[in-house]
Amino acid sequence: MGTYPLLHIDLEKIQHNTQVIVQLAAQHHISIMGVTKCCCGNPLVAKRMLAGGAANIADSRIQNIKQLKKQGIPGDLVLLRTPMISDIGDVVAYADISLNTEISVIEKLSEEAHRQEKIHRIIIMVEMGDLREGIPPQQLHDIIDATLSCDDLQLYGLGMNLACFGGVIPTRDKISEFSQLIDDIEKEFSIKIPLVSGGNSANIPFLMKHADSFRVNNLRIGEGILLGLETVHRTPIPGTYQDAFTLEAEIIELQQKASWPQGEISQDAFGKTPIFKDRGMITRGLLAIGRQDVIIEGVHPRERNVRVLGGSSDHIIVDVPPGHYKVGDTLTFSPDYGALLHLFTSPYVTKKFHG
Repeated sequence: MGTYPLLHIDLEKIQHNTQVIVQLAAQHHISIMGVTKCCCGNPLVAKRMLAGGAANIADSRIQNIKQLKKQGIPGDLVLLRTPMISDIGDVVAYADISLNTEISVIEKLSEEAHRQEKIHRIIIMVEMGDLREGIPPQQLHDIIDATLSCDDLQLYGLGMNLACFGGVIPTRDKISEFSQLIDDIEKEFSIKIPLVSGGNSANIPFLMKHADSFRVNNLRIGEGILLGLETVHRTPIPGTYQDAFTLEAEIIELQQKASWPQGEISQDAFGKTPIFKDRGMITRGLLAIGRQDVIIEGVHPRERNVRVLGGSSDHIIVDVPPGHYKVGDTLTFSPDYGALLHLFTSPYVTKKFHG
């Protein structure tokens, strides 16, 4: 495999970002799960999150959890996605805790935990309006009752998720409503819920100001650590780095060409009708990376006066200043969260760890 495209990963900045967020959260008695799903459960990233003070590591894929366990990552490993029944054996074997929303899955986990002679811990996710995972509040009684009746399971926590699918913001009303649900459940069942996982990086701005008056004592943080951003307005978290990841891609063609296509325009290769602005003749660079590797709209040039024009499955097309570059040179980019997710997943992108 060649050198490029190349994703640089600064482990020291990831550890620093973790430390900043952990210290902020600790002021409000909140623990942090470090979420590695964007990095495909990379053990080096997980170790730096733990070194920065994350209480444990969480990931959405059981394959990544399995990799982390085999690499000797210490502490509890949390499966963030509701388990597939077909994966129940591995979930109990490798994940210490899993997020759940279905009674049928919980029953299978109990059976498998009994077979493996383990106690598996459960976090039940509650639907609070974002319409991704979560059980409606009116059905909480039944699923908690079912979990408590399983000798091989422990009801470890309740959680909610906002600002993912529906983009619902974690407001005072939403978090207050969730806190009240916790109080009601504890009173109804005469239990204490150890972990109240109140959300993700979108919760950072609100909870850092108002957390003391609510029940939330845990956040699941990925983008906040990796990119130093909260995810409501994508503003930087004070004291964190936003450049822990750098994409470097090689120029494979550099030509003076028109800024608009010549001929009748229809759909592109991905079914969209492109729109172009006539800017005359420009210097077009083709980079050896494309939509198979990255969300093109999610990469932002580090070099001045370089513009991303678009791309195809195998190319990113850029407008560059004339005379500044030659074929074989590289350009650098800052990836957003979606772009980073694709870059880590692509086998065609070399990953280089620093620090």
